Amino acid sequence: MRGTAAREHAGCVTRYGETGRTPPERQPDRAAPGAAHTGALPPTELDLVLSQAAVSAIEAVGGYAGGVYLRAPDEGLLRLAVLAGLPSRLFRPWWRMHVNRPFPVAEAYRLGRAVHLAGPEDAIRRFPQLMAGLPFPFGSLYVPVAGGGERFGVLAVLRRATTGRAVDDGDRHRIHTVARRLGAALGALHGRGHRVQWEGEPLAVQLPAAMTPPVRTGCFTWDLTTGTVAVDEGMAAIIGLAPEEFGGTVEALTDGLAPEDVLGVWALARQTVDAGRTASRRIRLPGPDGRPYLLELSGSGPGVPLAGFVLDLGVAPIIAELTDRVPRGVLSLDRLGRIVHLNQGAETLLGRGRPELAGRVLWDVFPWLGRPTYEDHFRAALISHAPVTFVARQAADAWISLSLYPGHDGVTVGLLRADGPGDEQPRLPGELSATAVEAFPSGTAAAPGPPGTPEGQAAAFYRPVALAIALTEAMTARQVSRVVTEELLPAFGGGMLAIYLLQERHLFLAWETGFPQGFLDRFDGVALDARLPGVEALTLGRPLFFESMPRLAAAYPGIPLDAHVGARAFLPLIASGRPVGSCILGFDRPRGFTPEERTVLTALAGLIAQALERAQRYDSEAALARGLQDALLPHRLPVLRHAATVGRYLPGTQGMEVGGDWYDVVETGDSIALVIGDVQGHGVSAAATMGQLRSAVRAFALSGHDPEEVMSGTNRLLIDLDPGQFASCCYVVVDPATGRVQAVRAGHPQPLLHRPGGGAEVLDLEGGIVLGVDATADYPVTELRLESGAVLALYTDGLVERPGVDIDIGVERLRALFAECGALPLAGTADRLIRDARAATDRADDIALLLASRWD
Repeated sequence: MRGTAAREHAGCVTRYGETGRTPPERQPDRAAPGAAHTGALPPTELDLVLSQAAVSAIEAVGGYAGGVYLRAPDEGLLRLAVLAGLPSRLFRPWWRMHVNRPFPVAEAYRLGRAVHLAGPEDAIRRFPQLMAGLPFPFGSLYVPVAGGGERFGVLAVLRRATTGRAVDDGDRHRIHTVARRLGAALGALHGRGHRVQWEGEPLAVQLPAAMTPPVRTGCFTWDLTTGTVAVDEGMAAIIGLAPEEFGGTVEALTDGLAPEDVLGVWALARQTVDAGRTASRRIRLPGPDGRPYLLELSGSGPGVPLAGFVLDLGVAPIIAELTDRVPRGVLSLDRLGRIVHLNQGAETLLGRGRPELAGRVLWDVFPWLGRPTYEDHFRAALISHAPVTFVARQAADAWISLSLYPGHDGVTVGLLRADGPGDEQPRLPGELSATAVEAFPSGTAAAPGPPGTPEGQAAAFYRPVALAIALTEAMTARQVSRVVTEELLPAFGGGMLAIYLLQERHLFLAWETGFPQGFLDRFDGVALDARLPGVEALTLGRPLFFESMPRLAAAYPGIPLDAHVGARAFLPLIASGRPVGSCILGFDRPRGFTPEERTVLTALAGLIAQALERAQRYDSEAALARGLQDALLPHRLPVLRHAATVGRYLPGTQGMEVGGDWYDVVETGDSIALVIGDVQGHGVSAAATMGQLRSAVRAFALSGHDPEEVMSGTNRLLIDLDPGQFASCCYVVVDPATGRVQAVRAGHPQPLLHRPGGGAEVLDLEGGIVLGVDATADYPVTELRLESGAVLALYTDGLVERPGVDIDIGVERLRALFAECGALPLAGTADRLIRDARAATDRADDIALLLASRWD
C-alpha cells in the first residue's frame, strides 16, 4: 500500500479575539469598515483583500506572523486591521500606533519608505522603544502601502532573526511586490467609494498549515476464490496508481506492506469469511510513510467477495496515543492561542475535559494564565521561536510548570505540577527559563501578580523603563499627559487619570480622562492649604492610597465623590525636590496596592514630575519664541491701488510649535515687493534669524535695489551673521499699473498663478541655491506679466509636504485646489487653501501663504 503526499494551502479568517464571537455590547454597525462584526456575517471585500495580503507577505519572506496597519479616522493614528499568525490579545498594546511614535510601523508610514530589520541588533539601535516592549530575537519588515495617490497604511511581517547580515534583496523585492498589489487593490476600493480606514479590533487570520498529506478514503472488493481485487479511484490514489494501472491482485493491493502486516490482512480476511454470517472486522496498518491506515473488511459468508474500506487516518491517532502515554500533561495550541489537543495528563492538571476545551482560546478558559508576565512568556515563544519554561500560579496553593515549544503551526505546551515559583523543571539546551525572559519583560496589560512572584517582579522592572522611554520624547505638558494615559493606565488596569500643576501656590487641572464630565472642575485652582488628598500628597511629599471610595470618604469626611466606587491613588509630582503638581489614578473597582506597586508608582511619579518640569520650561521657551515671531510678522498688510494682498500663517503643531516661516509686503515707490521665506529649523533661534532676514529684505527693497541685488545682499548678510542656519526665499516685484513682474528665487517652492479665465499653473522661475551657503551665488531674475484679475500665490513647503508623499504630488494637489477657487474673494481663497492644513493635529512644519491680485 503506497502513500502519497499533497500540499494544502488554506488561510481562514477568525474574528473577535479568535473566539468567533462578539460580546453583545460590542456588536458594531456593519456599515463601518474595519469594525468587528458577528461571525454570521460574511467577510467584506476589504477584509479579504487585507487577509490575503498578510498571508502572501508572510509566505513571500518566510515569516511566521504579520499584518496590516490602516489609517484610522482619527488624524495621525494607525490601527492594526489584520494580525495573522499571532493571538491578537497578546498584542493589544500595539493595536494603535500614532504616526509620530518612534516605532518602525510609524516611520514606514510617516516617511513613505520601507524599514527592514534583520534582527534585534538593528532594532535596538534604531527603535529602542520597540525592543523595550518586545525584547525577543526576531527580524521584521515594514513596507508602506499606497495607491491612487493615497497612503493607506503599512504591511508588516515578523520572522526569525538573521545574525550578521542584512535583509537580502530577494526578500525586499517580494514583500514590496505584495505591498504594491495591496496598494493597488485598496486604491481600487477607494476609487469605488469604499472608506479604506480601520476603527475596530484587528481581524485574526489563521496561516496555512505546514505541508502534510491529506486524509483520504478508498474502497475495494476482494474475491478470495479467484484472488482478484477491484479498486475505486480513491483506493487507487492511496496506492499511488491510476485505476487502470492497478494489477487487480491482492499482491498489488498489499505491495509495500511489511510481511507481518500482509499476514495480518490475510488473517483478517479468513476470520471475516469463517464467521459464516454478515460480519465486519478492522485492522490498523502503517503505510510506507509511517502514517496509519484503517482497513475494514465486510463479508456475508463463503464464496461472496469481501468489501473493503480504507481510511487514511493522518497523524492524529498517533499524536493522541503518544501524548496519552507520556507522564506529563501535553497541550497543543495553534498560533492564535486556540486549544487544538490536550492529553489525559493535561485534563487532570487543568481540571477540564477535552470536549469543553477544544477550539477555545487558552486565556479565555484559564484567566490565571492572562497575567502580564505569563502573557510575556507566550509572546517570547511565539516571536523568538525559542522554547520557554516558567512556573505559573494556578490557584492560591497550586503551581504548574509550563514548557512552551513553538513551531510554524503553533505551540506545544508541557505541563507538570510544581511546588512553587522556584520549582522549574530541567530544560533542554537553548530553552529559555522564566528568569531569562523576565530580564527584559514587556507585559503591559492587566494588574501585576502577587508580591514576590515572577509576574510582580517583571512588571516592576518594565513599567519604569517603558514609561521613561516614552517620556523622553514628550516635549509639552499635554504630550507628557498623553503618554501617562497611554502607558501608565493600561499597565495598572486604571480607568481614570487627572494631572494638576502647581502655579503660584495653587493646583490647576492640566489633564483629565475617565472622570465624569465637570466633576473635577470644583477642584481646579485649589490652594495648598485645602484639606484634599491631592493637595496633601504634594505638601506631605508622599503618595496616598485608598483601596475604595468608602476608605477615601472616611479619611476625608465631606469630600465630594464621583459615582465610581473603586480605588484611588494620589501621587505627588516632585522633581529634584521641587513640587510640580499632583497625579490622581482612579480604578473602577476596589483593589489593594501591594508594596511593590506602591514603590513602582512612587518611582513613576518622579519620572512624570521631571518630564512635566522639562515640558514647562519647554512651553515657556515656545511662548517666548511665539511672542518673538508674532512681533516680527506683519500685523497688517498695506492697502494698495490696483492690487490686493492677503497673508496667512499657521504654526506647526508638533515640537516647539514655532518656526522661521515669514511673509511680507513692501511698498517700493510705484511697485510692491511680495516676500516669502522659510528659515531652516524651529525655535527661538529660527524666529530670531527670520526677523533679521525680514528686516534685511525690507531694507534692501526700500533702498531701491533690484530683485537680484536684494537676494544677493540678503544672502551675504546671512553668511556674515553666521547663525548656523540657512533659508529659502522668493522675492517678487509687481507693478500694479502695468502688471509687470520681476521674480527671483533662492531654493524656494515655485509660486502658483491663477489666470482670470480659469485654471491654475505652477510657474517656472529661475532660481539659485538657498541663502546662507555660498556668498558668490547668483540669483537670476524672471520677468512675466500679471493680467488683470490674476492671482499670484506664494507659500512655504509646509503647505505641500506630507510624510511619505513626494512634494510634487503636494504641489499638484495645491494647484488643483487653487484652480477650483474660481471667483472666490482673495481672503476666501486663502482660507480654502489652508483649510485642510488648519484641521491637521500633527502638522510638523509651520505654513506661510501670501496671495496677491491686481486689476486695471
